[in-house]
Amino acid sequence: MTPEFTARLAWRNIWRQKRRTLITAGAIAAALLLSLVMRSMQEGSYSQNLDNATRFYSGYLQLQEPRFAENQSIDKLLSADQAFVKKVQSIQGVTTAVPRLESFALGAAGDRSKGVMVMGVAPRAEDAYSGLAGRVRKGRYFTSQDEKSVLVGGKLAEYFSLGVGDEFVLYGQGYHGTTAAGLYEVAGVIHFPNQQIDARIVYLPLKTAQALYQTGNQVSAWVLHGDNVKEIPRLEKSAREQMGKNVRVRNWADISPEQAQQIGIDRASGIFMILVLYGVVGFGLFATIVMMTLERRREFAVMLATGMERAKLQVLVILESLFIALTGVSMGLVVAFPILLWFFYHPIQLTGNLAVTMEEMGFEPIMPFSLAPELFIGQMLIVLILLVICSLYPLARIYKLEVAVALKGNL
Repeated sequence: MTPEFTARLAWRNIWRQKRRTLITAGAIAAALLLSLVMRSMQEGSYSQNLDNATRFYSGYLQLQEPRFAENQSIDKLLSADQAFVKKVQSIQGVTTAVPRLESFALGAAGDRSKGVMVMGVAPRAEDAYSGLAGRVRKGRYFTSQDEKSVLVGGKLAEYFSLGVGDEFVLYGQGYHGTTAAGLYEVAGVIHFPNQQIDARIVYLPLKTAQALYQTGNQVSAWVLHGDNVKEIPRLEKSAREQMGKNVRVRNWADISPEQAQQIGIDRASGIFMILVLYGVVGFGLFATIVMMTLERRREFAVMLATGMERAKLQVLVILESLFIALTGVSMGLVVAFPILLWFFYHPIQLTGNLAVTMEEMGFEPIMPFSLAPELFIGQMLIVLILLVICSLYPLARIYKLEVAVALKGNL
């Protein structure tokens, strides 16, 4: 029996019981559709939220002085001269490189004082990267002439009763033990979703921050961004090779482990739900394959008695199961792909309180979808694995099938 004949025979056999085949294939298609929609929505949300979060703080990668992460000392800095900038920009896969000078100081206004986090940024580059100007709720963003202006977080402004145009004092330790002290005018009040940061953050133009801490042309970190999250491992490898041992390369998960853990837990819970769904479908597929085997025991016995090899009979059963699975997968993809394609280009717009909450957190009020090929490949692999598992028992029964007993009507 040739392979072509075996395939044609298997295809005809599954349609001898059309209703059963369609019900089983339909269950597979429904499970595939639900799992693809769920995973596409999850991964789309992860990608967008991670992109927003990394632009705001960590970037995909950060270049730091090797010892800076230990205590974020102002003495552990990287160069920002043209030679270093060219080296950073030559890292393969980098689309954006933004310098930042991060440190701490004592903020004071009136009769109040409080420890604050100071962030020196390049105004134009930072706004193009993280959209910082869009977070200004009162006042204005930095201009090219600003040298003595600051942006303060909303909660911090409330604590000090600061308004636009008020004076704000920063006092701390500068580079190599120097005194860092300055009097600045509040140019604007910004809002961040994280209340802890909103109650501590103070932004300065980069050159103003360098003058305050007397660091010269140095920064605490270079924030790097790439085309998408999937490129981070390749980008990280390229950065390590390019920058050498004198620069530490940290990815977003290392800088923000809580966020990485949250995404990991949510992803694991989603996968668990999908596996439960496929488990239910797997029982249906298993029952179909077992029924196909048991009700045809005489047919199999006759085929074996007339000289057919058991291995070829097992191949026939595997092909029948495979055709049912592929029919279900095809039906699921035909329905799922147009739906996912539509939502990929037309994300679900959130409204009401949920939209307001998302906007307050700094995210767009939309629910995006992903069309990553691995989502489709992963779901199809799950169906094939189910097929293999469900086929083990029927194949074993065929292997042990006693021809004489089966011809008499017993198995």
